[in-house]
Amino acid sequence: MINVLVVDDQILIRAGLAALIRAAPGLDVVAEAATGEEAVGLAAATRPEVILMDIRMPGMNGVTATERILAAGPVQPPRVLILTTFDLDEYVYHALRAGASGFLLKDTPPERLIAAIHTVASGDMLFAPSVTRRLVEAYTQHAGPSTATRPTPVLDLLTSREAEVLKLVGHALSNTEIAARLCVSEATVKTHLNRAMTKLNLSSRAQAVAMAYESGLVTPGRETATPA
Repeated sequence: MINVLVVDDQILIRAGLAALIRAAPGLDVVAEAATGEEAVGLAAATRPEVILMDIRMPGMNGVTATERILAAGPVQPPRVLILTTFDLDEYVYHALRAGASGFLLKDTPPERLIAAIHTVASGDMLFAPSVTRRLVEAYTQHAGPSTATRPTPVLDLLTSREAEVLKLVGHALSNTEIAARLCVSEATVKTHLNRAMTKLNLSSRAQAVAMAYESGLVTPGRETATPA
């Protein structure tokens, strides 16, 4: 059974989501929260596997609530699915940067919502890396190079191969594609990526994509070179 915490400030949406989830086999709603503050407290009290988090709420928004829940450091942190009205949303970018596992539009069909909960509960990201990249590029281009693409000293923590793998992750390549590009095994790619993420204190691939842009490894709008 996958336990879910539903967070939304609109009672009809919250109740509808909760009813839908309770009716699905293998899922249960352990609690409902109307605010970010309630979500933080209920996440600690109920230990859900998945949290459906509304991004825009009065008071503490979904970004801050996600940060606080994941920063609490539970042994098995919940997977956070962001609920939003617009996919290219600065709030969504910050939520992914905070460690959310993905996002869903509020007009998502019921069957896709249920499938998404199962996907993130199993430890996978909800969306393709290309979607993350599109979101990150939209934000970094809006923010400008002075705040988003200037090289940072954090890269000094990485070996050249770790930085290379992180750069390719930022360009939306899968581990299989990176392995082919670098002529190494997929297991080797995973090892380099895991080491890079540990050194940079990243907990999700979405965070790795964002870091690749923020550190200057990847410049918005530029593609990787075609392999020889």
